[in-house]
Amino acid sequence: MSDAIERGLKICGSKLKHAVVAVPSSAVITKRLEISNAFSDLELEEQVKIEADQFIPYALDEVALDFEVVGPVEHHPTLNEILLVACRRDDVASREEAVNGAQLQCEIVDVDTFVMERMLPLLEGYTPEALIGLVDIGASTLTLNVFRGGKIIYNREQAFGGNELTNAIHQQYGLEVSEIEQKLRNGSLDEEIVEMLVMPFRQSVIQQVSRALQFFYSSGAQNQLSELFLAGGTAGIGGLAELMQEEIGVPAKVVNPFSTIRVGSRLNQDRLINDAPMLAKACGLALRSFDR
Repeated sequence: MSDAIERGLKICGSKLKHAVVAVPSSAVITKRLEISNAFSDLELEEQVKIEADQFIPYALDEVALDFEVVGPVEHHPTLNEILLVACRRDDVASREEAVNGAQLQCEIVDVDTFVMERMLPLLEGYTPEALIGLVDIGASTLTLNVFRGGKIIYNREQAFGGNELTNAIHQQYGLEVSEIEQKLRNGSLDEEIVEMLVMPFRQSVIQQVSRALQFFYSSGAQNQLSELFLAGGTAGIGGLAELMQEEIGVPAKVVNPFSTIRVGSRLNQDRLINDAPMLAKACGLALRSFDR
């Protein structure tokens, strides 16, 4: 992983030395606490640890945890709402070591759901008040995030991703995986491969998303999603968003967080558009500020 990061830095010619990474939400325990606002900073930290020890199924010395004061609890002005996030130290350490091994300084370890939440306002047509679904279709996992008022309210991860398609093409046609991924993004695969493998896989993606949405709707009294955004390397498969919209009945579009911001003239604009859904999470990470 360190070698891959170093190659990426060399290709883009970056001289930046500080980095942000994220752990998946499946590795994280998130809890909202209500604690008296009478505690000082150090007292509050100790109180949060006491509260955390009651529901975290690991010894606290095995856990990396952090918290943030969200604000006063509605109708209880003497209480503050505290957002607590905890994760196994090993999950954090492995990412820090990968980054630091590439001659960078890992400053922040974030959570991928917060990363996507931060990226949302960049999307063209995004309405903060609406019930928005964002499906991140990666190499090995498909994650449904649902946002209301710009805040995450639901998250579900399934073991399914683009590796299934690339491995099938590799085994049947002998193409290298990197070549397959590039051809998928720019839509240059042979028609035979598209018909035999890509089109059935597209249908599998839609079935997986439909299944994830069924779990969401059955989790409580929920309104229909007003829009579905598709992110991740697999989201750019030609015709996926249009077919998903037709079959699921929710307006669907592939994310492009760069459509509303100024982009450097030296960048290849066409390639950036092709790679945009794959870079959505990286964009959300880049928006994270460093505490100084």
